[in-house]
Amino acid sequence: MYNAGFYFERPGKSYDCGSGNMASHLFCGRVNLNILREAARKDLREFLDKCSGSKAIVWDEYLTAPFGLIAQYSLLKEHEVEKMFTIKGGRIPSASVKNIVFFVRPRLELMDIIAENVASEDKLQPREFHILFVPRRSLLCEQRLKEKGVLSSFTNIDEYILDLIPYDGDLLSMESESSFRECYLENDQTSLYHAAKGLMTLQALYGTIPQIFGKGECARHVANMMLRMKREFAGSHTQILPVFDTLLLLDRNVDLLTPLATQLTYEGLIDEIFGITNGYVKLPPEKFAQTKQGEGGKDLPTEPKKKQLNSAEELYAEIRDKNFNAVGAALSKKAKIISAAFEERHNAKTVGEIKRFVSQLPHMQAARGSLANHTSIAELIKDITTSEDFFDSLTVEQEFMTGVDTDKVSTYIEDCIAQKDPLIKILRLVCMQSVCNSGLKQKVMDYYKKEILQTYGYKHILTLKNLEKVGLLKPQSTVRNNYPTIRKTLKLWMEDANEQNPNDISYVYSGYAPLSVRLTQVLARPGWRSIEEVLKMLPGPHFEERQLVPTGLHKKRQPGENKTTLVFFLGGVTYAEIAALRFLSHMEDSGTEYIIATTKLINGTSWIKSLMDNPEENLP
Repeated sequence: MYNAGFYFERPGKSYDCGSGNMASHLFCGRVNLNILREAARKDLREFLDKCSGSKAIVWDEYLTAPFGLIAQYSLLKEHEVEKMFTIKGGRIPSASVKNIVFFVRPRLELMDIIAENVASEDKLQPREFHILFVPRRSLLCEQRLKEKGVLSSFTNIDEYILDLIPYDGDLLSMESESSFRECYLENDQTSLYHAAKGLMTLQALYGTIPQIFGKGECARHVANMMLRMKREFAGSHTQILPVFDTLLLLDRNVDLLTPLATQLTYEGLIDEIFGITNGYVKLPPEKFAQTKQGEGGKDLPTEPKKKQLNSAEELYAEIRDKNFNAVGAALSKKAKIISAAFEERHNAKTVGEIKRFVSQLPHMQAARGSLANHTSIAELIKDITTSEDFFDSLTVEQEFMTGVDTDKVSTYIEDCIAQKDPLIKILRLVCMQSVCNSGLKQKVMDYYKKEILQTYGYKHILTLKNLEKVGLLKPQSTVRNNYPTIRKTLKLWMEDANEQNPNDISYVYSGYAPLSVRLTQVLARPGWRSIEEVLKMLPGPHFEERQLVPTGLHKKRQPGENKTTLVFFLGGVTYAEIAALRFLSHMEDSGTEYIIATTKLINGTSWIKSLMDNPEENLP
């Protein structure tokens, strides 16, 4: 979060949800996303002021990190928030405050805990209770509170519409952890409604988006809901000169392959190996221990090092989207520049020169600290990427992507199962083989299923069913394998991908160009009409809609000025895809800059986990 961080107290324990700087990184892109953040902060302040007097917030723990991207602790303190706790059963820890405010998702199991909290309150110390539902108020939840006999105890029941959260200068996420599962497994379109509402909020702040393109069933639903909302609220929005030229809605199931592949950018590998959550990563502490002289390395920290990752950090912005093989040279170059800057002190002779050097010192020291951190992170990643296991796994992935041996049982996958490698690794590879072959031969699929269930347990039969239902794992039909045609037409595999000085998006996977980003690239130039046949081979409809822009608000583009396209991934996006879109934005002849929005930031592991039944219990 920001500045002081968020602290959540339990008896004898407090939690720090992070610290860092303010939202300067939201100003730096083509679109000022801080406007969206400020609108969210304004709504939060208004709600807090409804509950007059001192307050304690009781948090649904999942919401703490997303809220940290909107408001630092100092904002809450300004509005009389004195204590914060995470929600748990029993009595709320004693706090001499007038108001207890619950910030929760609309989940029935949370209502049971809230009812328990309210019922066990000390009647001698009456307090006012309030609930803020995020992102929507729920009648079902209110009914549950009524059944538990506590609904009348609440002074305020409200909703806080947190649909799209600004992550970085070009990145927005709904952080809806199960949107893909809900849409494709449970036929629940709630997250699509929230996506449409989020897009309406964006248009209220940044103007009507004149052109809408989409591919996939979910994309069609979101576009329909958005257009209907636009008609219903016609005339109610502020008239603003449009910031975005185009909206592209893309279903995740149009490109099932990309998230399964191992990301090979610096940021992508950090996410693959350590996991990035709400802009933070937790790293092994021993690499970052600062040993004081004379201590002989005693008392190494045991808590993971928590580091914020965004473009506010100059060095991270420079290296995050590079292929990992190009990161070492970039860090080495940076080290020489910083070293030369420190050497300048010897040349400072006059008072003015010394003063100038001293004024630059804080920035130089911060740069040196940043370099030390990223050098340590790169070393941790290199330990993994230089291992034989990583190389073997990557080789098999690339063979599948290029169509080698996709129609028979992979000896590598067999060996991994025999060695009881992590189940998620096995599932990612088997699903990748299935996607690259437009399904597996029945005997191959039966063999994999039998081996997985015998080795990892029959409890995983539901997971395999789920993977089949969403199309990640499927038997080959009589229809021919379309993947080779799609790969060839869209140039999804580039043999000579340049990792050091890339000239194509395929550098993010060292040869594989993400299908989703290739579709985005072709849409900009020469247009989707040039690939009609391939679009028909991919799941779901493709469409184009136009929205009327009020008279006098048509954008007059300056000569050489790029278009701005918002690409919205429904069902999740990977950091490698984000890197590829940033690469397109920076290409001199692209003519388009991209802002990325998504229901969730994902990698292959988190994505497969979201489709498992009780993944934490089931993983060996």
